[in-house]
Formats: sequence, C-alpha cells, structure tokens
Amino acid sequence: MSDLEDPDLHQQRLQYVASRVRASGARRVLDLGCGSGGLLQYLLRDDQFERVVGLERSGELLAQAKLRLEDLPAVRAGRLELVCGSFADPQPRLAGFEAAAMVETIEHVPPEALSRVERAVFAGLRPHLLVMTTPNHEYNPLYGMAPGEFRDPDHKFEWHRSRFRAWAQGVAQRNGYRVRFSGIGEMHAHLGQPTQVARFSR
Repeated sequence: MSDLEDPDLHQQRLQYVASRVRASGARRVLDLGCGSGGLLQYLLRDDQFERVVGLERSGELLAQAKLRLEDLPAVRAGRLELVCGSFADPQPRLAGFEAAAMVETIEHVPPEALSRVERAVFAGLRPHLLVMTTPNHEYNPLYGMAPGEFRDPDHKFEWHRSRFRAWAQGVAQRNGYRVRFSGIGEMHAHLGQPTQVARFSR
C-alpha cells in the first residue's frame, strides 16, 4: 500500500484480485512480489487453491509473510511456498501456473528493467491468467499531491491510463495474450479510478 492511500483501497485491491483469480477456476497461483503476504492470506483461505506460491526479493518482507500466515490451516497443510527471488529474473521452476498476480509491483521496477520483467513473466512463466494492478497517476491530485509526485518514495514511475494501456497491449501482443482493462476504487468523471487493472489471458 502506498503512503497516501486509504487503507480500504488496499483491501479492495486484494479482494478484487483474489476474486478474479478465483473466477478463473485456477488451482495453482503465483503472487509475484508478494510483500508481507496480504494477497496470500486471501488466497489461502479458499479451498479452491491447492498450491500458492509467493515470490518476493525482500527477505525481510518474506519473513513478515511467514509470520503472518504460519497459523493458517492451509499453510500447515503444505499449500503455501515462499520463494526469495525477483520476477525480473527467470524462474523456470514456477512456469505453467494457471494464474498469477502482480499487485502494485510493476511501478517499483526501474523502467530500463521492464523488458526483463516481460521476458521472465510473460515469455517465461506464462501463466494462463495474470492480474496486474498499478496506480493511476492521473488520480493523484485528489490525494492533494503535487504535480509529478508519486504515492510511494520507492515508486520508479506511475503511469497515466493511456501509457499503461499502451505498454500492456504491447506486452500482450508480443507474448500471445489478450488484455482487458478496468479499475478499482472511487470513480472520478475525468481522472478515472485510483487503481488501474490489466487482466492478461491466453
């Protein structure tokens, strides 16, 4: 969750992504950039998901996720695996999952590394469904932010809706996916919603 957002928006994102993954019928799910385990917590409460893997490059956040989730029955039953690593690097052992999620992660990637992420995720992992969320930069003035200011100091960029759509459509075309767009949070007539969503499917 970014520093300036309503905590409720973060929960809305997690619920939205979990519901889209559930509706796909997937049984094996990757959470790419799982952080401290917020989405994993939703997924592990659902018996539909037989195998859930969280990938995170920060050992500190993975430790928080382990602590947060360790008492869930699904974790004790062995349905969760936590992996320390980056979704910008090849992860061949995690290829072929039915669904994957990237919740508020892509904006933490330096722009020059986006092509590496595309190769590793869309050409390498090739999930049947990938649900991605990212901030809608156009919405930021409604948070009282200055022009060009980002919601979190670690964000490397935040995209306008047209820029996100252009990037996502290019990724889909190059890798044999279809992509559909939507949003999460309160709608503004001109600025859209605070969170933008791309659903990639093949």
